[in-house]
Amino acid sequence: MLWDVFCRVVDNFGDVGVCWRASADLAARGEHVRLWLDDASPLAWMAPGGRAGVAVRDWADAASEPRPGHVVVEAFGCDPPGPFVRRMAAAARPPVWINLEYLSAEAYVERSHRLPSPQSSGPGAGLMKWFFYPGFTPRTGGLLREPGLLPALRAHDGDAWLAARGWPRRDGERVASLFCYPGAPVPAWLDRLSAAPTLLLATPGAAGEQVSQLLGPDGSRGALRAVTLPWLPQPEYDRLLASCDLNVVRGEDSFVRAQWAARPFVWHIYPQPDGAHAAKLHAFMDLHFAGAHANWGSAARSIWTAWNGLGGPLPPLPDLAHWRRHVAGWRDGLLGQADLVTQLLGFVAERR
Repeated sequence: MLWDVFCRVVDNFGDVGVCWRASADLAARGEHVRLWLDDASPLAWMAPGGRAGVAVRDWADAASEPRPGHVVVEAFGCDPPGPFVRRMAAAARPPVWINLEYLSAEAYVERSHRLPSPQSSGPGAGLMKWFFYPGFTPRTGGLLREPGLLPALRAHDGDAWLAARGWPRRDGERVASLFCYPGAPVPAWLDRLSAAPTLLLATPGAAGEQVSQLLGPDGSRGALRAVTLPWLPQPEYDRLLASCDLNVVRGEDSFVRAQWAARPFVWHIYPQPDGAHAAKLHAFMDLHFAGAHANWGSAARSIWTAWNGLGGPLPPLPDLAHWRRHVAGWRDGLLGQADLVTQLLGFVAERR
């Protein structure tokens, strides 16, 4: 089938990151995708080689595209151009129209997943739009997980990968990655990490800038040494996460990839002015830390809430060995549900 995937690159690259992964996964399974973007520039480093079966198109050109595909996916309620939607409505067999929503562990996701939204006005009047919610439970749309990802991660030699890129781990050293928004408690984080031999790999942008400012030219503090990374293509970032002992991730795309890497991780949720992110964070923590040993789970939650400015000062790091066992069990539980693209394909087959 031909899929039209629409995405507005609002900020922080998460939207385009999710849409590129979904589009590439669809193409790998034999589908054809037109990915309509209002800013394709992040793909220059995110997916420099492109992908056979995925045509990246300029958002503005969609208004004059005469033939909508078999499936139209609007990512995160971005509203495709009106003329394109009118041609969807005029088609002899209208496409399956899906609103791929943001990822959340909140209760409304299970209630809203796969619900219809009849279009009674506007350019799409008479069409049906369907809500599709990614999630962490069997009653949701699942998570992006391309075939072959887990075997590749299990076979990955993290130390060899780090050494080949000029960031070798020293004897007795733990490795941590840092990807965060501005406003994260990076000074306190560096203090915590500097208490034990640590190699910190900071991503470009807010993380790398803060680390460079705080550590100065030599990039060190106590037992901590830091490196600012270049922009990494998505597969290389996945390998980075699988090479580290501790990852700080942000938004949606890196958040999901950290869970597949099954390394201890802290999530910096996208902060919203109305504070809605707090409920979203606590909903995930309730699910993720359910069943954890009381003392350890409480310590880990304290790290997460403090990192997101929703608790007190940043506490000491909990035991990483226990943490790693916990995230491995969490990942194994997620593997019990079908991945997002498999579920999308099944849903579209039902509707067509």
